[in-house]
Amino acid sequence: MKLDFQTDGGIGTRANLGVIVLETDETLEHEFARIMDRAGVALYHSRIPMVPEIRPDTLARMEQDLPASARLLPPSLRFDAIGFGCTSASTVIGSKNVARAVKTECPDAYVTDPLAAIIAAGRHLGAKRLGFVTPYIPEVSAGMRAKLEEAGFEIAGFGSFEEGNDRIVARITEASILAAIEHVTAQAPCDAVVVSCTNLRCLDVIARAEEKTGVSVLSSNQALAWHMLRLAGIGDTSTQFGRLFE
Repeated sequence: MKLDFQTDGGIGTRANLGVIVLETDETLEHEFARIMDRAGVALYHSRIPMVPEIRPDTLARMEQDLPASARLLPPSLRFDAIGFGCTSASTVIGSKNVARAVKTECPDAYVTDPLAAIIAAGRHLGAKRLGFVTPYIPEVSAGMRAKLEEAGFEIAGFGSFEEGNDRIVARITEASILAAIEHVTAQAPCDAVVVSCTNLRCLDVIARAEEKTGVSVLSSNQALAWHMLRLAGIGDTSTQFGRLFE
């Protein structure tokens, strides 16, 4: 027996979102699943090759692989926004170059990345002075710091775990991240603290850190998800993911 069926608009009745995740990332998908759990919002993932060693040369290689990764997102969908899930690579490659590479395959989608999202989020909150926490080796941290300063922010305090292996970054404890935020915000007054890297497990730290320090917290995954939703026209608020979503 051939069965009758009907079709509808699919899962993404409000928005179709795509995110390109590093081969080595163990955190972004878990945190995005929680943030993006909204009626009518569909989230699709692709992966991009990346070695565990986080250095400017390894990060730069991803620019050539971005079109192929974007091509693996479901071709039947029109994507509202696509995010590239690597803060340090976005710093090295440049947000404009990230967007250009993704748009070769998805020309109609808004494109963002954690660096662009953090800048947009900082401006949205009216922040001028930032605390800055990274897991990176000094060369990578310095590059992102320069990008934030070029965007008009002042770096009031800074600290880094100085870990160059992405597998280890994914194992840094939430307690360590919280302590790092407290340490950096104690260095000098700041309007917000940026915790960089999509592989750091920050989502459950944000509200606790904001309560303890009185300072807004922006993490790579939180800011990227927020920016993608806003670019797609989704303005939902939440009390779970920090002041940025309130």
